[in-house]
Amino acid sequence: MSRSWLRRLVLVALAGVVASVPPASAARASKPAAIVIQKVDEAKFEPAPGEPFFLLLLGNDGRAGVSGQRGDGIHLVGVNPSAGTATILNIPRDTWADVPGRGYGKINSAFQFGGLRLQAETVGRLVGVPVTFGITTDFDGFQGLVEDMGGLEVNVPFDMNDRNSGAVYPAGPIHMDAHYALAFARNRYIPGGDLARTEHQGILLQTALTKVRAETNGPLDTMRMVAILARHTSLHDVSLADLYTLARYATGLPAEGIRNITMPSTITTIGRASVVLPGPGSAELFADFADDAVLQAH
Repeated sequence: MSRSWLRRLVLVALAGVVASVPPASAARASKPAAIVIQKVDEAKFEPAPGEPFFLLLLGNDGRAGVSGQRGDGIHLVGVNPSAGTATILNIPRDTWADVPGRGYGKINSAFQFGGLRLQAETVGRLVGVPVTFGITTDFDGFQGLVEDMGGLEVNVPFDMNDRNSGAVYPAGPIHMDAHYALAFARNRYIPGGDLARTEHQGILLQTALTKVRAETNGPLDTMRMVAILARHTSLHDVSLADLYTLARYATGLPAEGIRNITMPSTITTIGRASVVLPGPGSAELFADFADDAVLQAH
């Protein structure tokens, strides 16, 4: 069977699975898609054997009554399909960076000025990698996905007691529903402040990928995962075939092959703004990450 026919069969099957997934609740179904996946480069998505690809995951602070969205969590993910590895590189949102066409500013301002494409270009330039896809979600999208996944088993690194956000947990493994997972992702009243929060968001991503891998036992499970994602998602220059390919790579990652690391950082002041600069060792980390998305020296 030719690859083109196989591709058509996969798409037909995927369309059937998408149609079979139960609809979202009436409240969520009436809202615009809370997750956006956008292809941010011009080349066709065909990863060469042995070559990594990079995608940007961006949690934005969009919610009812708030305008001017900015990136609230910035995570650059490098996937090496041949090695069966993925590295989540967490970039603090207050990192001082060159935003193309705007000059230097906080890195998360790129999303407000130019959407996912500019945010991906800004992060890619900082680290030194080409970014193929940008994915952003607001609070509703994040909670909807966690809800559909049946919650997450998260290893909380230390006791938390932020009653304003709801992040009140003892250290150790905790089953988190959508509300508690969002509270964990947003809580910055902790040792390390916003830098630690960025690391915790990476922990959630790592946990979600591990769960997806554990619960996927073949193409049908992969298609069902795509269907659940598609229910919350608006696609821009991304086909269902692209989405299936991304899901297939995600479900092929063993738990031990997923790394989570945060950019070494130095906090300083520029003008009146508190900002983050790439700290000692960041250049070496970026180079280690960029060559094949596998961390050999970190």
